[in-house]
Order: sequence, then structure tokens, then C-alpha cells
Amino acid sequence: MPVLRVIVLWHQHQPYYKDLVTGEYRLPWVRLHALKDYYGMVKLLDEFPNVHQTFNLVPSLMTQIQDYVDGKAHDPFFDVAAKPARDLTPEERRFALQYLFQANPVHMIGRYPRYRELWERFRAAGDSTERAEKYFQPQDFTDLQVLSQIAWFDEFFLDEPEIAALIKKEKCYSLDDQQLVMARERDLIGRVLPAHAAAAQQGRIELSTSPFYHPILPLVCDTNMGGVSTPGLPLPQNRFRHPEDAREQLVRGLDLHEKVFGIRPVGVWPSEGSVSEEVLTIAQGVGVKWMATDESVLGRTLGINPRENAEKLYTLHRYENAGTAMHLVFRDHTISDLVGFVYSGMAPSDAAAHLMRNIMHAAQPVLDQGRDAVVPVILDGENAWEYYPRSGREFLRRFYDTLQREPGVEAVTISEAIARHQHFHPLNSLVPGSWIHANFNVWIGAPEDNKSWDYLYHARNWYAGTDSGVSEAQRKLAYEELLIAEGSDWNWWYGPEHHSANDREFDELYRKHLSNVYQALGATPPDYLAQPIAGLAARPAFTPQTHYIHPRVEGDMVRYFEWMGAAVYTADRRAGAMHGKQFLVDSVQAGIDETNVYGRLDFAGDPPDTDFDLVVNLQSWATDEASPRRVLRLDVKTAGGSMQSWKVTASGEEQPLAGSGQFSDEAVVAFARNFEFKLPLAWLMAVPVASPGRISPVTNTLRIRFSLWQDRLPVDALPVEGWIELQLLKEQDLMSAGM
Repeated sequence: MPVLRVIVLWHQHQPYYKDLVTGEYRLPWVRLHALKDYYGMVKLLDEFPNVHQTFNLVPSLMTQIQDYVDGKAHDPFFDVAAKPARDLTPEERRFALQYLFQANPVHMIGRYPRYRELWERFRAAGDSTERAEKYFQPQDFTDLQVLSQIAWFDEFFLDEPEIAALIKKEKCYSLDDQQLVMARERDLIGRVLPAHAAAAQQGRIELSTSPFYHPILPLVCDTNMGGVSTPGLPLPQNRFRHPEDAREQLVRGLDLHEKVFGIRPVGVWPSEGSVSEEVLTIAQGVGVKWMATDESVLGRTLGINPRENAEKLYTLHRYENAGTAMHLVFRDHTISDLVGFVYSGMAPSDAAAHLMRNIMHAAQPVLDQGRDAVVPVILDGENAWEYYPRSGREFLRRFYDTLQREPGVEAVTISEAIARHQHFHPLNSLVPGSWIHANFNVWIGAPEDNKSWDYLYHARNWYAGTDSGVSEAQRKLAYEELLIAEGSDWNWWYGPEHHSANDREFDELYRKHLSNVYQALGATPPDYLAQPIAGLAARPAFTPQTHYIHPRVEGDMVRYFEWMGAAVYTADRRAGAMHGKQFLVDSVQAGIDETNVYGRLDFAGDPPDTDFDLVVNLQSWATDEASPRRVLRLDVKTAGGSMQSWKVTASGEEQPLAGSGQFSDEAVVAFARNFEFKLPLAWLMAVPVASPGRISPVTNTLRIRFSLWQDRLPVDALPVEGWIELQLLKEQDLMSAGM
């Protein structure tokens, strides 16, 4: 009988945040993700001995983890979280408010009531550290310092007695509690690499690597590959071509893995799945046996739609050309993205069942031919879990359990799949590209991207031309900085595609690495490295409500003035650390008057032409209450471009408050060019009140969230995280609060 082999590869990566000259870590994400994700992802497999997986650990991540374990990491974010609250300077207090709330507001901040209370206080001050600081006393800062760390702890760590006791305490933490949390971090981070080593030595996982500092190898070999992949793409003024650097990055990655784990990898996930024929040749020359990329690269190489050619997609490939031979794995883009972007919005049991059905359905045409099928699922092993309840562990447990119980299915590593496979699909050419649209446009082509490549070109040339009067140690440091600057992460944030709250820090750190090249060689960095590369680009915008609104609800978005004063949340179409999000919603607006709450959703272009559902969740909260006063849900079904039905239900009540089959002038729902609704505040037990004054910026609020569903899957939402919040104030007080 034919066998379905499921390959799951988790790619674990963080940029290189350390400044080699100062030794300072400019951002804390290596430490925090090492606390939250890496250990638990491999430890979870102890419960499923028949589920074998591949873990790709980027070498620069490993070196930074080891830096923390050895106590060598100078991390100002750790220092501020560890310092006694009463000793914080005003600058450190503002630093804490700026960075210690950088976590998912629903599943990380919202998991701890006191953390959520502090976050809401900060948000109510307009996210201004200067304004918020006066509302935070030393005890507030201590609680923030403790909970901002616990929120990043792995699920396994949270069950340990000392940490569980702190969680149970909830608030009013002491200095001893704070010191306990910070002291445990080094110990917990120290478990990450040994856990991977043990699992690999037992044969339960395969460890693969990436080039050391995560560069886009085809572009390091030759930036003209950007134009080969996308003809007509604007390229940098100077052609960067250093295949010797690409080889060095690969060799260093292989060497570090062998040193740390005692096993030399045979497989590579090239950074961002970026491949070219030149890269395959270099990789074979240093002992690599397999590489992986995206189905879109296969599609362009063969001139096919992989989704319509299961026998080509769900197999293993063997590239052979001009003496180069390499096994290639092409990830199922759709299924991988479902895990990354969609299943977090579903019940874990439903998501796991849907994933298994998708895998089985995808492979069935190959199995029906009597041939073994291989379905590769490849994605981030860290970023997605912030959007899942409890780091997605219930979803993963249910999926793994189904995976190991399903007859005729094997969950294998990539090397195991290669060893068991019998019929490899031959390839004698390969189109250069990455996992994103089979091109390199995220990292080259935009003005900011091209400027960064030109700066790298000049620094690399300066290094190559500086020999006399420079010691070997100076050259070694300068070359290390160049390799770091070749990393993909800097250009991920340049250009129009992606954005984070730390854009400025990424820009500064990239230019600092280039400046260090010149300084290491005894030269003064060029003046242009003192100027930001990143321009002022559009950012996601939230504007709070400034006065009452009284719009007509008709589903027609030409009545602009009727919505003036409403709270507005505009989508950020740049996907942050993860790429591939589908954007259907452009913006949402919401507001109240004396008796009603209003909402409006504007689509990104025309409304989808397929059937879809709209869901609006509403909650009313009182400042002094730990749970919502009332929770409502508005469900809208559409078909053929028109609304078919709608209903409003209250949590815990079976009978709808209103719906399309009932006439009500209190509740109105409309769908045409956009979607609008009006609901009475009384249904939410919400009444506008006078401002509580200056004691606290927090008042009674309404929370609203819009989401769009297709085929029972959540495909877009605004806000993506958290809620739109409306203050329940009298109009004069609302206007004063907005001034």
C-alpha cells in the first residue's frame, strides 16, 4: 500500500541583535523567544514518539542563545526588567513602558489580569510614555516587570512550582519575586540547545541549518539575480557579487551545528527559502545533501500550477545539472500558511482536524496512483504561537496525536523521507527565487532596499581594499560585521512590505554594523551612515473617538461626514515578522452616541465575490470589574454579493436579541459597498457617564472587534490583535479626552 509521509519543518530564527563593538543587545527577542518557544516545541514531541520532525536552527540564533546562557549578554531590556522599581530613573521608567508591553495583547498580556490592567492604563494614556508615567507607582512597575517576563515563559516552565505560585499570586509582587523570575531566565534558556541535542541523538528529530547570519544567498552571490527573478526590477547602482561570502556563511553554519550538537547537518533551509543554481552548486561543494524551498519556485521552474499537479508537488525532487546534485523539498504553501495565519482563530480540535483533512486530501491523487506521497509543511516555529491561546499547544497536541494514529501516514524527518522514497522527480534547472512569490522583491528593488545594498557594497569594497596598517584581529572583526550586515533581516524591514514597532532600531542597528566595518579598520564611517535609510512610510493608525456620531446605517460609504469623530482603525498591510497574510479588510470605524453604538467596515477594494461571514464581537467593561459586564456577537451571512441573514446574540443566551427575521428599529444592519450596524447600548448594559477626572485615565469602555470568515476559517480581522476601545463618556467629556 502507498504511504503518505508528512514532513514538518520548524524554522527557528531571530536576527543578530548584538552590536559586536559595544557588546549590547539592541532588542530582546532572542531571550524572550528562547524563554517562550524553542524548548517547548521540541519537548512536546516527548509525548508523541512516532512523530518525527525537522528543526532548523539558524546559527546566529544559537550563538546569541549561548551568549545568554554564558552570562555574557548585555541586554538593557533585561536590566530594566530586573532593576528594583524604586531605583528606576525617569528615563528607565519610560523605557519600561515603551518595551515591556510589546507582547500579544490577547494571548499574552490578556492572559494575566493585572498585566492587562496595566496595559489598558498605558493605552488609555494614548500609548504615550510621558503621559502614562504619572499613572504608574513603584508597585505598578514591579508588577509590570514580573508579568512582562512570565508572559514569555514556555508552557512547560509555567507549570514549575515556583513560577506557578507567582502566577497564582497575580499581583503585588515583591522584590524577591522579581529577582526570582529574572534569576530563573538564564536557567530556562540554558535548556534550549540541550533539549534539541538530546532529541536529535535519539533520532526523534533532525537538525538542519541555515547560512550563519541568515543572508539571501542568491543575492549575496549576485544581486543581479533580483532582475533574473523579476525582469525589469530596479536594482542597486552597484552590483554586489560575493559567492565566497555565501560559501563562508554555509560552512560556518554547518561547523557550528557540529560543534554544538555533535552532528553535522546534511540539510539546509536556505534563508527565506532562497535558492538559485549557483547556491545549489556551492551547497553541494560543502557537503549539503538536501535543501528546501517553496512550491512557487517549483511552479515557475516547471511552468505549472503546483496546486493542479499533485504528482509533481507531493514528491521529492532530485536536481542534477553540470555535476551538481541535490535533493529538493518544496513546501506546501497553502497548508503551511493555514498553520501560520488561520488556525489560531479556530478551536484547537477543529483546526487540527481541518489540517489533517487538508493533508490527506492534497495527497490523495498521488496515493490513488499507487505511489507514495510526501507533503511538506514548513513554517516559523516561533512567531505564529503568539496568536494562539496558550502558545498553540492544544492545537499541536491534537494534530500530533492524529498524525501518529492515522493508518498509512508517517511523520518523518526530511532525511528519513529521502531514505524511504523510491521515485524522485528529476530537475535539470531551477528558477531563482524565495518562498515569497518565487522572487526576491522583499529584499531588493525598492529604493530603501537598493540603498542598503549599495551601502553594503561600499563597505565590502573598503574591507577588500584595506590591508596595510591593519591587524588580523581588526580584519576579522570587520569581516564579521560584513557577514552580519549580509543578513536578510535588515531588508525585511526596508521597503513597503513589512513594519514593526522596532523599525527604527533595526535601521540603526544595520547602519551600526556597517559603521563598525570602517571603525574596525581604523577609518571614519561615511557620513551617510548617520542618516536613516528607512523613510516615513504609512503605519497602521488608530484614532480614538472624539465626539458622538449619528450616522445613517445603509451600507454605503460615501457619507464621510456622518462618521467624522468616530474611532478609526486602519489596517497595516505590511505583515510584520510573518509574511503571507491575506488582507480583505481596509479599515473599521466605531462610535457611540447617547443610546447607540455604531460600527462600519470598509473592504480593501470590492467586497469578496465569494460567500463569507462577518462577525462583530462587542464587550462592555467597567473599570473595577475583572470580566466583561455583557458580551454580544453580531453574525452576518452573505452569499452572491448580498446579505442573507444576520442575528445578535448575548453570551450565555440561546435566543437572539434581534435578527433579520425580526423587525427592529433599535438594531439596524446593512451591507452594500461596505458593512454597517447600529445596536442599542442598553443591550450591552452600557451607559455613557461623566469623566472620572484625573485620578486615572481609565474609564468604562466598549470593546469591538471585526472579523471576516470564509469556509468557516477566519481569514482577516481588525484589529488583528486586541480590540477597538470606546470610552463610555458624555459627549463633552469625550471631546475633552480627545483634545
